[in-house]
Amino acid sequence: MPSPRFPIPQGTLDMLILQILSLEPAHGYGIAQRLEQISRSVVQQKGWLRAEWKQSETGREAKFYSLTAAGRRQLAVERHSWARLSGAVNLIFEEGSR
Repeated sequence: MPSPRFPIPQGTLDMLILQILSLEPAHGYGIAQRLEQISRSVVQQKGWLRAEWKQSETGREAKFYSLTAAGRRQLAVERHSWARLSGAVNLIFEEGSR
């Protein structure tokens, strides 16, 4: 039985993929494994990613994606936005539990 899927707020998928690729370069399947909620497809690049063919762990050629300078800047923007949003939500929940 497939696991239930939850709607992902707009922009969240971009942020998650940028975060995954900030840790280390990965190929499309590796990204999908780390982000079980998505398929093998990769976000529209928007100039945030670079791709290059490398040998994978299995010895086969695979396309690996990594962040460009613009991708690192966008990740910083996404992290800041996420921190503000999650902080506001936490404040609302804390106020509601008083």
